[in-house]
Order: sequence, then structure tokens, then C-alpha cells
Amino acid sequence: MDQQSPKNPLRRELGLLEVTLSGVGIILGAGVYVLIGQAAGLAGNAIWLAFGFSAIIALLTGLSYAELSSMFPKAGAEYDYITNAFNSQLAFVIGWLVFLSGVLAAATVALGFAGYFSALTNSPMILSAIVLLIVLTCLLAYGVKETARVAVIATLIEVAGLVIIIAVGLPHLGSVNYWEMPTGYSGLFAASGLIFFAYQGFESMVKFSEETKKPETTVPKALILALSISVILYVLVGLSVVSVLGWQQLAVSNAPFTDIVSGTLGTDAAVVIAIVALFATANTALMSMYASSRILYGMAGASFLMAGLAWVHPVQRTPWIAILVSGVLSCMLIFAGDITFIANVTNFTLFVTFIVINAAVIVLRYHSPDTPRPFRIPFSIGRLPLVPLAGIIFCLFLLALQDLAVLTLGIILTGLGVVLMVITGYPRLRSA
Repeated sequence: MDQQSPKNPLRRELGLLEVTLSGVGIILGAGVYVLIGQAAGLAGNAIWLAFGFSAIIALLTGLSYAELSSMFPKAGAEYDYITNAFNSQLAFVIGWLVFLSGVLAAATVALGFAGYFSALTNSPMILSAIVLLIVLTCLLAYGVKETARVAVIATLIEVAGLVIIIAVGLPHLGSVNYWEMPTGYSGLFAASGLIFFAYQGFESMVKFSEETKKPETTVPKALILALSISVILYVLVGLSVVSVLGWQQLAVSNAPFTDIVSGTLGTDAAVVIAIVALFATANTALMSMYASSRILYGMAGASFLMAGLAWVHPVQRTPWIAILVSGVLSCMLIFAGDITFIANVTNFTLFVTFIVINAAVIVLRYHSPDTPRPFRIPFSIGRLPLVPLAGIIFCLFLLALQDLAVLTLGIILTGLGVVLMVITGYPRLRSA
């Protein structure tokens, strides 16, 4: 058999525990470690409320992903869902945005990793970021089981770090006014839009489908569990950090978690938290690259892109060409800009994607009502499901709050996806 053949199937290795912990790992990543200071400057002591508001959108859309993943358990995920609900042209553009959000997140988070690593070792930041991405690319190509094991270990370390932050803040609970918002509700909603980056990753869990045992039921369960665990930890962390430092100090801190721990437990403990941050950022980059490579694999398998992107290694059973492309592009994008701006650009791609995903659930309820749904979203009026409708409204609201520069770049990137669709895919669709 040709070692570059796209006929080799992916290997089903993952169970509920691996998928859940991998999902928690990518969600509990760089967002909370890097963006919590900037968000506190917008929301004040009510940052915990910003985490909660963002969680509503994540949970609403997460339920839509759960239903769709139970119907179409494919690695192509969004591409397959939107193709079945609408058409392949729209699916291509959304698939492009999903791929782009993954590599942008991986590149940005790699720089976050490099910042922590450089603080500990004085190594050059750019070099550290590139080395990390190369190592993660090799790990992804080596095997999904090995990738999941690393993700599980890193996740446990991440959770331990957040538990430490929560424990440090417990004695200080009640020390501040948790409803204090220096810029009012506009600041709270702006913080919610920014902090949504901290939830990025739950949508990537559905891309485990072709490598998961019984994906129709396992992936929806894991998605809901991972989101629930993350929401609880985030809200508790939000309450703890403002209880110890207050929003004013958080807003000007470059390493808020390190400052919190060093001021209460000493510098040795601060080093431990910095190491935890390394695992958190590396894990987020790993899972973001995983998601990007799988969406490429899924789209290529549908004959939109070069057939080589669908090649699966016959021994490792990983889509190694798609992984390599994601890794190389992530390395190139480490020069993209500051993490706050890129986080908001990533959020733009996610909000647009989530609007279409929620709409896909509604459309499929009408034109494919008899398609088996091992997981079905509750609460409907007739065939109209209310949860995805609410998800669309909330996503539109946060999308409208983005800065003009973010909206402009987001529209340009979306337009680039349309151009790529016309060049690489649309002629095939018209002749099909």
C-alpha cells in the first residue's frame, strides 16, 4: 500500500475520559493565564460575571455542536455539518475560518509560552515559540493516542494550577465588591467578548470524532462535561483573583497569577505557577494545531483541496500532511501581533462560525427531521429549537461589540476564504 495513501482510516483510540480531559485542556489554556488582566481592566471586580456571560454563549453553541456531532461524527466537523445543512460553498468558507482560528491561536499562544519560558531561562522568545511549535507538530504526527496522553497530563497540571489560585483566594473572599464595574455594563460586555477566547477550544473537541470509540454518544457527553468543568473553574478563578489583588492591580499586571502566588506563598511558589503556565499554553497550542489539521483533513477528503492533505500515514494513522501544513503556518504567524488583538480576531472567526453552526441545527430540524440524533437539544417550539436561536442572538451581540480594526481584518480574512473557495472548490461543485 502506498504510504501516502488517503485510504488509510484514522485509528479509534479515545474514550470519554481522554476526550473530556483533552477538551478541558484546550479550554483551560492561555486565555485565562494571559487575558485575565486585560479583562479585569474592562470589567473590574465583576470579571467573574464576564466569565459567566461568555459561558452562556459557549454552552448554547456547545449544545449545538453536541447534536451535530452525534449526527455526523466526522473529523471534518464544521465542514460536514454545514454541507449537510446548507451547501459546500458556505462549508468551505467556514472551514477556512475554523482552520485560520486554530493556527492563529496556536501562534499567539506559542508566544505566550515563550514569554513564560524566557522569563525562566532568558532564552530568545521567537526561537522558543518556533521550537515549541516544531515539537508539537512532531507529536501530532506521531500519533493521536500519544497526543491525547500528553494533553491529559498537561490538563491535570493546568487544573492543579487553577485550583492553587482558587485556594489562595479563598481566605480573601468578601474583601472586595464583586459587582464593581469601573466602566459599567459596556466594559462588562467588552470583557466578555475578550474573555471568550478563554473558552476557545470546546468546538475543537468534535474533531476527535473519527478517532473516538462510539463517537455519536461519547463526543457530546465529553463536550458538555468539559464545558461544565471549565465554567466552574473560571468563575471561581475570577472571584479569587480580584479578592487577592483587586481589579486595579490585575489590570496593570503582566503576570497576574504569578503576582498573586508570589505575594501570598512566596517566590518559589510563583515559579511553580510559571511552570504550570508553560503546560497550559503548550497544551492550548497543541490542541489548536490538532483542530486545524483535522479540519484540513476533512475538507481535503471532500476533494476541495489538494488530495495530499487527506493522506493518512499507514502506520501512525495520522493526517501528517495536514499536520505539517498547520505547523508551518503556525510558525509563520508568530509575527502576527499582540495577543489581545489576535484573540479578538480569533473571536471574530469563532462568532461567525458559531452563528452558522447554530443556524445549521435549526435548518436540519426542518429538512432532515428523521436523521438519527443520539443527542438532541431540549426545548423546542414545534420543530424550532430555542437553544441555537439564543446562541445566534448572543453571538451577534458580541460580534457587534468588536473594534473596527478587528471587524475589518475579520471581514478581509472571510473574503480571502471566499476567494480560495472560488479558486479551489467552486468549479468542482458546479460540475458535480
